[in-house]
Amino acid sequence: MSERSFDAPFSRDQLITDPSELVVYEIDAGFDRGRPDAVFYPESAADVSLLVRWARDARLPVVARGAGTGLSGGAVAERGGVIVEFARMNRILELNPLGRNGIVQPGVVNLALDAAAKKLGLYYPPDPSSGRSSLLGGNIGENAGGPHCFKYGVTANYITGLEAVLADGRIIRTGGQAFDIPELDLTGLIVGSEGTLALVTEASIRLIRNPPAVKTMMVSFRSDEAAGAAVSAIIAAGLTPATLEMMDQKVMGMIEAYVRVGLPVEAQAALIVEVDGYAQSLDSQVKEIAELLVAHGGYDLRIAAGEEERQRIWYGRKSAAGAFSRLAPAFYLVDVTVPRSRLAETLHEIAAVLARYNLETGHVFHAGDGNLHPCILCDPRNTEQMERVFAATHEIVAICIAKDGSITGEHGVGIEKRQHMPAMYTAAELAAMRDVKQAFDPDNLLNPGKILPDDLPAPVRMAGAAPKGESAAPSTAEEAAAILAGCTVERRRVHIASTERSGRRLDAALQLFTHRLRGVLTFAPDDLVVTVAAGTPFHELAELLAAHGFQASFAAPWPDATVGGLLASNLNAPLRMRYGGWRDNVLAVTVALPDGRVIRAGRPVVKNVAGYDLTKLFIGSHGTLGLIADVTLKLTPLPRLRRTLSLPVESPLQGVEWAQATALRWLMTAGVAIAQDEAGGWRVLFTVEGLPEDVDAECEELTAALRQVGADCGDEARFTVTARWCAHLAAASDDDLLVRVGVPPQHLALYWRMLPEDVQRSGSWLIDAASGLLFVRWPQNDVAMLRNFLQGARQPALALRGYAAVLAGPEEIMTGPERWGWRADADDIAQAIRRRWDPSGILT
Repeated sequence: MSERSFDAPFSRDQLITDPSELVVYEIDAGFDRGRPDAVFYPESAADVSLLVRWARDARLPVVARGAGTGLSGGAVAERGGVIVEFARMNRILELNPLGRNGIVQPGVVNLALDAAAKKLGLYYPPDPSSGRSSLLGGNIGENAGGPHCFKYGVTANYITGLEAVLADGRIIRTGGQAFDIPELDLTGLIVGSEGTLALVTEASIRLIRNPPAVKTMMVSFRSDEAAGAAVSAIIAAGLTPATLEMMDQKVMGMIEAYVRVGLPVEAQAALIVEVDGYAQSLDSQVKEIAELLVAHGGYDLRIAAGEEERQRIWYGRKSAAGAFSRLAPAFYLVDVTVPRSRLAETLHEIAAVLARYNLETGHVFHAGDGNLHPCILCDPRNTEQMERVFAATHEIVAICIAKDGSITGEHGVGIEKRQHMPAMYTAAELAAMRDVKQAFDPDNLLNPGKILPDDLPAPVRMAGAAPKGESAAPSTAEEAAAILAGCTVERRRVHIASTERSGRRLDAALQLFTHRLRGVLTFAPDDLVVTVAAGTPFHELAELLAAHGFQASFAAPWPDATVGGLLASNLNAPLRMRYGGWRDNVLAVTVALPDGRVIRAGRPVVKNVAGYDLTKLFIGSHGTLGLIADVTLKLTPLPRLRRTLSLPVESPLQGVEWAQATALRWLMTAGVAIAQDEAGGWRVLFTVEGLPEDVDAECEELTAALRQVGADCGDEARFTVTARWCAHLAAASDDDLLVRVGVPPQHLALYWRMLPEDVQRSGSWLIDAASGLLFVRWPQNDVAMLRNFLQGARQPALALRGYAAVLAGPEEIMTGPERWGWRADADDIAQAIRRRWDPSGILT
């Protein structure tokens, strides 16, 4: 093949067109192939922007690529075009211990980022098996997971903002280092989009404390099914080990022949279980888990004697891919997810399928996530065998879909799985994803052909049935969709609210209430999942879960606050520092769209990267995209102990400084706040919760760190930081102005210094020090004065790349643009998505 000539404004060092050099870019780590026309090596966002504009003019597809470790063909130039190789954009631009955050370029190696964070006492948890070589940009594109995601979450949980280049060449920023920025969560949408929506050139990341101690154990089982049942038992008991990994005998034998790490090759299956925390808690954690493992058929339990033995076990686990080459020319690695309680039955059904197709396989997978990875040995040159491999895979995928699982938990759809998308999603759901793609990339320039099939079935829409009165309260998603569709035809403005008490919008002709959408629909403690109707008061859900030893990690300041209302407003309490916010804990939502479609975004599994993560769009959407009918949430066990330390401080500024002096000690801390007490004095509060040994150890560390900055010991409060936050918000009257200010946490002290004195003095403040959020109430006053206070709080926040958003207040402010005081870089894309789902613009 001859070299293609381009009239391009790039040097030969940046734009590679030599056919011999392009060969290596025809594949990733999977089976799909495609020859690019060129490969481009950018060194800045400006380079990427220039390349995209040039490619657009030349009508060439643009495909982002990291290290080429993907397994689904996501970085393969199936339709030709230019591959953008990000290896030269490999700088860690910032790691900030005070803010527990950082900024990185997409070419940074995953393991290098984690190593740099650990030097500061911090931790970046996503750890795919390819972490020794995979790049952050690729991890972001695929929403990568890994063994430790059972406890700590996937890539999306650690990306708070992005710099990205759009299909028209614009450079935009989404999100940032401040939490809960008042815009549609396009960051969460781009993560996992496989380069089909934008090219990421920079990422704002969230970090956590590196656990000070860890223990790893390995236990043998006499069958795969027994090991799967043991995993379900651990989860059902409310235990959260850092990892739960499974290998079967076939895989262990291959690994031992390859690297000899001492795996129990005589067992039919083995689990690797790791616990972390403070050293004081590890023995009790291991004892409790070990008792469950033995009770469910485990034997020959081995506990790693030290770090060397622990690393040897993990080296073996992550060497599985290399070990397969000893038995076959290649292997086909299946990636599917099921609810964790259905692991044992799924393994049994998969074994039957593979036996029927006479295929040899091994299992090595993330059992704690329900993320299965059957490794089918094969020879790509054997056409008949590969036909059996693909036929068996098709049946395995169907088994997982039937269990309400996902066709891919971490590898992505790419080319490999797109044929299965119509089996997993309805036509309406696929059409909603297509709407997102067209809003970002109407000319299909970015990674065309990936994720969605070219031909999609026509979506079903509910027939319009607009009510005659001024209000309505649907009892199903379908009824809500019919009402919205009727209002769309009539161009009748609609305001969605939880109850009559939520308030009426004067600019809406119809008030649509959700109070008839009520009750827990599914409670699955074995899977740590609950599905609840959106109009359910949060306190009812919390009481039900607490009776069974679980919690959804949110809080409701008001007794009538509903699950859907809290989600739609993205209102996060201080405990989010330990458990994550709404965007980290919502697995699925069912939504009625204004055009009559009903979609279920997401699935009730903790790892699902099949298509665009539409759930993120509805979190913080304030009812402007559709009516949320039900919500599926991740659950966590109730902590066994809670303690709250309370210390007097001279001022909010001193409280912030003392809080930040303890930032590197926060592991079990579930809230750090500066607030006024009943006497009007300021106090800094720390709530610590979890296992008793961990809680006590952390309280000792916090006390020691505070003494180093001159603080007294203080005392213990009977309430939690989150309870104090609830009381602060609940104290706002109907006419008060209630505002949330968000800044990067490391800039809290600077923000307070920048505030005008009258703005400080006139308001009642609570500062969430860990999240960089300030909640302020200004009492009833004339609107002009309230506007002055709001502007005084907003200007320094904007200067620090933060914001000030109104949560409640007078109608004149709540319905005007000053409520948000923020315009997103990609607001036109957000509006394009709204227009596709709400073509008549009926939602207020």
